[in-house]
Amino acid sequence: MSPDRARIGYVLKVYPRFSETFVVTEILARESRGTDIEIFSLRPPADSRFHDTLARVSAPVTYVPRIRRPDELWTALAAAAAELPRLPETLPELLAADAEDAGQAVDLAVRVRRAGLTHLHAHFGSVATTVARLASLLTGVPYSFTAHAKDIFHESVDPADLRRKLAGAGHAVTVSDWNAAYLADRYGAAAGRVHRVYNGLDLDAFPFAPDAAARPPVVAAVGRLVEKKGFDVLLDACRLLADAGREFRCRVVGTGLLEAELRERSARLGLGGLVEFTGPLPQPQVRAVVRSAAVLAAPCVVGADGNQDGLPTVLLEAMALGTPCVSTDVAGIGEVVRDETTGLLVPQREAGALARALARLLDDTALRTRLAAAARGLVEKEFDAVRQARELDELLVTPEPAP
Repeated sequence: MSPDRARIGYVLKVYPRFSETFVVTEILARESRGTDIEIFSLRPPADSRFHDTLARVSAPVTYVPRIRRPDELWTALAAAAAELPRLPETLPELLAADAEDAGQAVDLAVRVRRAGLTHLHAHFGSVATTVARLASLLTGVPYSFTAHAKDIFHESVDPADLRRKLAGAGHAVTVSDWNAAYLADRYGAAAGRVHRVYNGLDLDAFPFAPDAAARPPVVAAVGRLVEKKGFDVLLDACRLLADAGREFRCRVVGTGLLEAELRERSARLGLGGLVEFTGPLPQPQVRAVVRSAAVLAAPCVVGADGNQDGLPTVLLEAMALGTPCVSTDVAGIGEVVRDETTGLLVPQREAGALARALARLLDDTALRTRLAAAARGLVEKEFDAVRQARELDELLVTPEPAP
């Protein structure tokens, strides 16, 4: 289906979400190709912080009403019966689902039919895909979803549920070859329609600065302050750098569940004058922090609950801006940070190895320059949002005619 004929409903758990800039970038890139999009958010945003790029999104946003009590589901089913001829055959699936998910799926299905949407796409294989799948069964409109990381690896993932979603999707997308291989190995034939499509960047918003060699000795780190980001390891590495007599500063951008613990750890390590926690920042300020740093550190780890990053967007952003990166050999990170070519990779949870890699980049301006140039070339070739939008549109399937 060509994008000018497609009418896609994006199903998202929360829209907008401050940490999910990749969703907005994807929608904007697809809209620029002429794809008609409507956004359906299952929850209202609880965060009052928004990025400036939201203003450029043309798609209307609907906040799907939530069923609060099981008896409300019966009311919703009765009201929708005349508009959803597939309802009787789908009823067993609805009754087996959580009442809130089922109620939102029914509401979404009615809206899909009324709007004449031709495809549903969800981000993350959790509740958004649950609702999109049920709405697809109710309407005959195909669905797809993008699987990222927590929705694949976390200990809370129900393998039977994810298998059912993979098998029923017109196609599924994941953000790295590593993820795709994991899904194929774990889910076999059910993952036969999984495609790797890298998240892309609006490269105009991340201009390359060829001054890596001239930047001050600042290490930047950006992300939610949660276990899988490995910022505790970064603090330990900073202590090692300080003990070796190196002059540097580290700026940690973000907030999260571990903020108090990380601040306390920094104080305990005596890093008060070296490490700054900026808190969350708007995207232009994040870019400024990364753009001015000599190196970006992304010391990702596999969490105790199995959670891990698939391929952190901040790595792509830093590489586009010309900031050399140090990261770890977790999941698909090696597909973008190619050791000694586009960045440096170290084993996860090894503060000594991380400190040595940071020291190399802080000391070796020629290395910084070489890695930065190669990294920008890779991002331009493989991680452009224009390319991502084209690949996503090429995966669209012709919908089954609604009865």
